[in-house]
Amino acid sequence: MYDLIVIGAGPAGMAAARQAAEADLSVLVLDEQARPGGQIYRDVERAAPLRGDILGKDFTDGLALARDMPHPKIEHAAGATVWQIENGTRVYYTQNGIGKEAEAKRLLIATGALERPMPIPGWTLPGVMTAGAAQILLKQSGMLPDRAVLAGSGPLLYLVAAQMVKAGAPPLALVETQTGGDFRRALKHLPGALRGWRYLLKGNAMLSAIKRAGVPRHTGATGLRVEGDDRAEALCFRAGGRDHRIEARTILLHHGVVPHVQAARSIGIPHHWHDAQQCFLPERAASGRSPVDSVYIAGDGAGIGGAKAAAIAGRLAALSIASDLGKLSPGGRDRAARPLRSALTRELAIRPFLDAAYPPYSEALAPADDTIVCRCEEVTAGDIRRYAAMGCLGPNQTKAFGRPGMGPCQGRYCGLTVTALLATANNATPDETGYYKIRPPIKPVTLGELAVTAKRKDSKA
Repeated sequence: MYDLIVIGAGPAGMAAARQAAEADLSVLVLDEQARPGGQIYRDVERAAPLRGDILGKDFTDGLALARDMPHPKIEHAAGATVWQIENGTRVYYTQNGIGKEAEAKRLLIATGALERPMPIPGWTLPGVMTAGAAQILLKQSGMLPDRAVLAGSGPLLYLVAAQMVKAGAPPLALVETQTGGDFRRALKHLPGALRGWRYLLKGNAMLSAIKRAGVPRHTGATGLRVEGDDRAEALCFRAGGRDHRIEARTILLHHGVVPHVQAARSIGIPHHWHDAQQCFLPERAASGRSPVDSVYIAGDGAGIGGAKAAAIAGRLAALSIASDLGKLSPGGRDRAARPLRSALTRELAIRPFLDAAYPPYSEALAPADDTIVCRCEEVTAGDIRRYAAMGCLGPNQTKAFGRPGMGPCQGRYCGLTVTALLATANNATPDETGYYKIRPPIKPVTLGELAVTAKRKDSKA
């Protein structure tokens, strides 16, 4: 038995594993990727020397965390897909086609974030992908889409556009859905934003680089739709009082990220709606401890704060776990945590401003009736509204009406949209409406992998 199992090797998971190991805890890190880094620092040890000048310092900052992972007390299981958590201490996963299990005294869920799905007309056409997916291609393979348009809302659009400019493949245009009204509403959070002045400077630098490259910007865009028969051919929208049509081979969509909550939900951790970030957040204490006593949650999976905040939260959770297990006195924990808490407060100071200035695209939160919202089962927004009219009150009931949330992604990409549509149709709050009940397997697992797991258990018996 391990002292700690960490699910995820992004900034929170890597930082927590190292902090716990330094406190003499035995740690198992389970991560789906081949190398540590998570999505934000994806493959950083290999990619930084090759493309660090394009990806920038915010990416190469992850090198220190990744290089700290090797430690005698840390076992890193790469390519490990967790599909079930039992009693908050036992984890079942697959690795190289073999089913395995592990047990620990404490569990840290550090599964990070997902890009918020942006269902607009035509979003399921070939040639449409998320901005984050394009960034993964650049990090891992040095590839960028040709003749691409970036559309949506949020700082990641600027980062990806600036990286494309540096790589010599600038986007055809930047189509932004946030408005001047959003920015004015965000000004009440300006004092906090000024505490994060470095982020504001970085944002201005990226916008300057985009402008120098001659990339057209359209703000306050509405009516976004992708045109095309067999693949994406153009992005159409209205901005500046007139209609636009930009021909493109690739449409990159993005309007924010949301916590990846499937693992936490699968073990019954309560979640509550967060108005500012327009998503559900897991219930947890400042230390990261959840209502399931042996389980902690840290990083963007507990609320969007960015990579540096995630790493700090991971360290704080590890300190609390070390104290739980008698490896660190409460006084020692508090002394070590004090500067980390101050640093975390500084890192999060800009979030209210960003959340208000770059809200999700409203037309994608409430798509038109003929827009597909569940890609796996091809269920439309109109279908969900029709289910509500027939008496459907929550996402779990929709499965009986038309199978949304029952495909391979198990609701990861349609869950928030289905909740929002039902809540509006039933004049209810998202908390009253709820979310899908997540059951194992939380990721697809084959019968062969299960059989190998059973055989291994039989041989141990």
